[in-house]
Amino acid sequence: MAQPAFLKFDPNLDRLDKDKSLRDGLSAAVLVENTLWVAGDETTRLERLSREDRDVYSGHVAFPLSDYLTLPAGEGKEADIEGLDVADGYLWLVGSHSLKRNNPKPGKPVVENLQRLSSVESDGNRYLLARIPLKLQGPIQVLEKKVEEQQVKRVAGQLRGDGKGNELTAAFAKDKHLGTFLAIPGKDNGLDIEGLAVSEGSVFVGLRGPVLRGWTTLLEMAVKEDDDAPATLKLKEFGSNGSLYRKHFLDLGGLGVRDLCIDGHDLLILAGPTMDLDGPVTVFRWRGGGKPKEASLVFNDALERVIDVPFGAGNDHAEAMTLLPPDNKGRQSVLVLYDAPSEDRKKSPKGEAALRADVFELT
Repeated sequence: MAQPAFLKFDPNLDRLDKDKSLRDGLSAAVLVENTLWVAGDETTRLERLSREDRDVYSGHVAFPLSDYLTLPAGEGKEADIEGLDVADGYLWLVGSHSLKRNNPKPGKPVVENLQRLSSVESDGNRYLLARIPLKLQGPIQVLEKKVEEQQVKRVAGQLRGDGKGNELTAAFAKDKHLGTFLAIPGKDNGLDIEGLAVSEGSVFVGLRGPVLRGWTTLLEMAVKEDDDAPATLKLKEFGSNGSLYRKHFLDLGGLGVRDLCIDGHDLLILAGPTMDLDGPVTVFRWRGGGKPKEASLVFNDALERVIDVPFGAGNDHAEAMTLLPPDNKGRQSVLVLYDAPSEDRKKSPKGEAALRADVFELT
């Protein structure tokens, strides 16, 4: 059974416009020590909360991405950040890399809604795979564009690209499994990155879509700084065949990846529908998945079903997950955040812009 955790946002930062709230679209999270970083899928910011006690996070501060990275489409277009992780003194982030199809709107003329349903758009800020240096300021972390500590320099950097794609999408275009899905919007089972985990030099990204005959895809890659421009990251050749990434196919019962967490040498996978459906939502454990030795095809019986996450009718879609430190009895848990949270989750006793999330004990 889930236990509640509360995120207390600044009301002024929570309200994005008259119809949109940051709390309605949280899409990524990572906790490191006492700092919880989260991202909303309709912003170009990162949000920092501090751990007030074990199950309350407050002290909300927003960090505009444009202070650290180059946004290909400028600040007016969402970055659709779908994964966060912390490794080697950096906060890592990844955008969805997906196209989007416009939604019909109630009350609009049929002709207008048909036009909206046929309209497919590309937001250049979605093509981000980046890392930003972290620096400890007292008990809390801050982002810096450049940090030099103990004669080691860390510089904010992003995968080379532009408003139409990047080095990763260029590699996808030649991929026999993924290439044909580049032109399909993410919510139509097209290419859609959701979930990021970084471990021992490997960068893992999970795909919500495409799901291929029930199999979802996890990509493993490595990046390096450009020798002449440290703020530009490049994909390294991965393996002996010259590929820029290694593919792992997982039988998640037709579900796609929503988020990833490294737990020792294991990989925790938050999985949900690739299409616009409410559920099911499950956390799987892939033993050894945080350090695979080769490309993998993992059948369902090799994946442990750890948590069945509840979901609502048109709301409460689990979208982000982060590992929590063990409690005083050594029990490990994960914090789960929801996209489109129910009104009940937003009616929190912790304040007008607070949100109730869930904590699940790992088995």
